[in-house]
Amino acid sequence: MTTRRSFLQTALAAGTLGDLAFLSGLTPVKAEDLKPRKDMVQLAPEIEPIVRLIETTPRERLLEVMADRIRRGLSYQEVLAALQLAGVRNVEPRPSVGFKFHTVLVVNSAHLASVAGPPEHRWLPIFWALDYFKSAAARDVRERDDWVMPPVDESAIPAAHKARGVFFTAMENWDESAADAAVAGLARTAGLNEIYEMFFRIGARDFRSIGHKAIFVANSYRALQAIGHRHAEPILRSLAYALLMHEGGNPRDRDDEADLPYRRNVEQAENIRPNWRNGQLDRKATEEFMQALRTDDNQSTCDLVVEQLNAGVSPQSIWDAMLVGSGELLMRQPGIVALHAATTSNALYYAWQTSADDRTQRLMLLQNAAFLPMFREAMNSRGRVADLTIDVLNEQRSDVDRSVEQLFQEVGRNSTRAAADTYTYLQQEGSPRDLIDTARLLVFLKGNDAHDYKFSSAVLEDFYHVSPEWRNQYLAASMVKLQSATSPDNDLVQRTREAFA
Repeated sequence: MTTRRSFLQTALAAGTLGDLAFLSGLTPVKAEDLKPRKDMVQLAPEIEPIVRLIETTPRERLLEVMADRIRRGLSYQEVLAALQLAGVRNVEPRPSVGFKFHTVLVVNSAHLASVAGPPEHRWLPIFWALDYFKSAAARDVRERDDWVMPPVDESAIPAAHKARGVFFTAMENWDESAADAAVAGLARTAGLNEIYEMFFRIGARDFRSIGHKAIFVANSYRALQAIGHRHAEPILRSLAYALLMHEGGNPRDRDDEADLPYRRNVEQAENIRPNWRNGQLDRKATEEFMQALRTDDNQSTCDLVVEQLNAGVSPQSIWDAMLVGSGELLMRQPGIVALHAATTSNALYYAWQTSADDRTQRLMLLQNAAFLPMFREAMNSRGRVADLTIDVLNEQRSDVDRSVEQLFQEVGRNSTRAAADTYTYLQQEGSPRDLIDTARLLVFLKGNDAHDYKFSSAVLEDFYHVSPEWRNQYLAASMVKLQSATSPDNDLVQRTREAFA
């Protein structure tokens, strides 16, 4: 019987997925701890020298320097924390919560890929993210005149018993300075779960930056679970600043399309029956919702959420439609907008699953139902959107049996055909775990962009969030944006081979 480990070992031995033996040859080198600049926020004393090491080491030497520190005892958790903190301190979430700011957004995605991969490959995503930070920081210098997060205004921090109210008012008023001081106060006095209950809603309240705000909320919360709550303050300050990004005048004073769904849904959430979570899985309801996502506007899809929940449909059936529907959008136009429909759905599902507040959970369902039609409309402005549905996977099913390796080779030639063949493979009881493990390893070897990590970590995780009867279609549709086995190895793999051979 082929096990996960034996499958990957065989593929590696055959050279089809790349040679990773070089990772065992990390050569020790030295680096001195450096003091922080006075104009930037100070971090916890135990992590500050590591962050400064990342900030000041030239890009062409960073991997070697960090490898040396790891060999001398630097832990995975410390590297992950330093990477996240270097990003929030040095890269501004302006003019958009995206682009260069992906160096912050991608840390949790790299972490998820790392812990899910084989132990012998665990450092590859983190090394990639370290290198990516240097390119993002350089872009920040060009675009934002070397922005760094300044120290917080200590005199403006509200008393502990007032911090929550001051923060909420500041975010409602889009007041950056008041929000910055208030969230610093919350970081010092409130529980992280309490803080993120507010952030879940704020991150989902507008459609600016095509979902990156909600993604930052989910990814930062998850990163803090891994690196420790003691590092929360600068991350929360960066998060509050990012969520206040907008163009033009104060959004509070106008009715921008990016804001309208949330304003309606605050009221719509109250129209859902109290015991809405006690519903039945309903395939027909899922199919009805998927059809609505293809044609209806965001107000109509939110109305359908209320209608189905009040009719006794399980919220899982609605999530099935939204997650599989985001995969369908990818098949129709496998570009950057549809990719973010998938990663935003992953973030809002996480908020829905994590929140302990009934009203917040309702809003996460409603906001995702609003965002997907908005993604669909944004795709129309990007060029041709194919007129097909997820049913094409069944219609184009092949009688030819393909191996996992052949499926990922086909991705590079005809992604839609690869998706249909993957569906055949899964329907014939092929191993989804082998597909998932291979997809993740190919990202390690061939990924060149933060979206490769963000997308793969989201969809490979959401495979298990979809009901079993929809999982094969969801994973097959996702193939159109996963890495091809025929793509060349990324520059990082080659650099690392040369550095550590």
